[in-house]
Amino acid sequence: MLRRSVGGRSTRSICLVLACLSLALHILLAIFCLSVLQTACVPPHSSSSSPLHDPGSTSRQTKSSVIISNGIFANNATEWEKEPTGDKISTKGMREVDPGGSKLEALFSHPLYNLQRPEMQEDDWLLRVKNSEDEEEERDTGGEEEEDILEYLKTNWTVAAETHPPWLRFHLGISRWELYHRTDPLLDQVTHYISTQRILNVVQKRGGTQLKLLMSFPNHGEALLKPMRQTRDAETDVNLFYFSDFERHNAEISAFHLDRILGFQRIPPVVGRLVDVVSEIKDVTTDKKLLRTFFTSPVGNTCFYGQCEYYCSTENPVCGGPLALEVSLATMLPDLTLAPRRSWRSPWRRSYSRTKLAQWEKDPAFCDGVKQTPPYDEGTRLVDLMDMAVLDFLMGNMDRHHYETFEKFGNKTFMLHLDNGRAFGRHSRDEPSILAPLRQCCRIRRSTLLRLRLMSRPGFRLSDVMRESLDRDPLAVIQPLLSEAHLSALDRRLAMVLQVLHTCQDLHDDAVYDDLEGHYEEPD
Repeated sequence: MLRRSVGGRSTRSICLVLACLSLALHILLAIFCLSVLQTACVPPHSSSSSPLHDPGSTSRQTKSSVIISNGIFANNATEWEKEPTGDKISTKGMREVDPGGSKLEALFSHPLYNLQRPEMQEDDWLLRVKNSEDEEEERDTGGEEEEDILEYLKTNWTVAAETHPPWLRFHLGISRWELYHRTDPLLDQVTHYISTQRILNVVQKRGGTQLKLLMSFPNHGEALLKPMRQTRDAETDVNLFYFSDFERHNAEISAFHLDRILGFQRIPPVVGRLVDVVSEIKDVTTDKKLLRTFFTSPVGNTCFYGQCEYYCSTENPVCGGPLALEVSLATMLPDLTLAPRRSWRSPWRRSYSRTKLAQWEKDPAFCDGVKQTPPYDEGTRLVDLMDMAVLDFLMGNMDRHHYETFEKFGNKTFMLHLDNGRAFGRHSRDEPSILAPLRQCCRIRRSTLLRLRLMSRPGFRLSDVMRESLDRDPLAVIQPLLSEAHLSALDRRLAMVLQVLHTCQDLHDDAVYDDLEGHYEEPD
């Protein structure tokens, strides 16, 4: 009996010790886990933070989640009202942009891209939002000027800029000197808007030779759609005339990026988007003529062809794969009733004939007559043409028959570089005739010349900054917008432009138009 009692007490003691040890181990384990969690689970800085802001992030993103932010793409924003944030991207198939090693950011930080803007006057803005005092004054005077603008702008928003949708802020930012200021964040907000917003309606845009669609978004936003008609690597047949090729969606996107890199700011913002041919075009269109051209191909792809002068037939359809279709979306300029534009025939327009040559192709002194003809006999219009010739030569665009300007500014304004769908068709062949204006006139802006020289240096190489810029478009997730052959062609053509300018400077003392006097001095 005594032996059993002693054994029981011994067993209870052992159990008590084991229980204490177990409790102590659990406490130690809990303390360790808490310390690990506090180290690993760092809360975001704000509600809009995403892996985009973490230099070590390798998050996976869907194509539809990529948007523009300060010229660079961000993600996780689904409404245009959200402010773009971040300046680094980590997306499958896209290079990370390191601000410390970015040639594009280094280029845009150069003094040549940060010159002081001219002092803006009231008449230097294309549009303005009237306040209540303006409306009252107009009623008192009985004036009707800009009445349509007032009705248009006060539809769903006030004069406060923060209530304006991005496309409206873009329109209100157009000035006498440029479509947008390179550092203005609204440029990225408007491309975010058209690349992510719900499509409300689609109609075919009349005019032109090839298929284009007008897309409508919430808050009266609009964009011009050009579809993918051929693969990006498909080079134009050498036997095709310049007016016989398909327009390319990636050419429109690339032209916008190149125009911005050159410091022109004369092409409206363009961005790529992947659309659903059925749910985002067929099901929402109110264009009955367009709707009648939809069909299902033998392999099950949904296709359509619309109505236009060229390539609008069942033999040349636009097809999804089976539903997804790559497109370019160009931001629409203000309506012509609000901001009329004048169309000018280019002096170096091609004949658009298979047998005839234009006058400039037969007369080496053609520019002498141009220089004596308004509006090229004064102001900056002639050097504007030279800028456009450089842009077109770099991207191989032979289809520049007209250009436009805003009527409000008369002849003292910039030229719009619109309709670039036939650019980047051939990388294996350069077209020297595009440089005819430069060769014949031997005139160039000093700012343009210095920027071209800058991009011929290894640290700012044009192909590198172009590749980096294009990698930030949403469609670059699928495939690069331009092939390496096209990028190499940019460097080769830039060298040719600089050689022409070098020859001009040797032959003419007035080859350089100094638009930087008092604003920029070249370093020794």
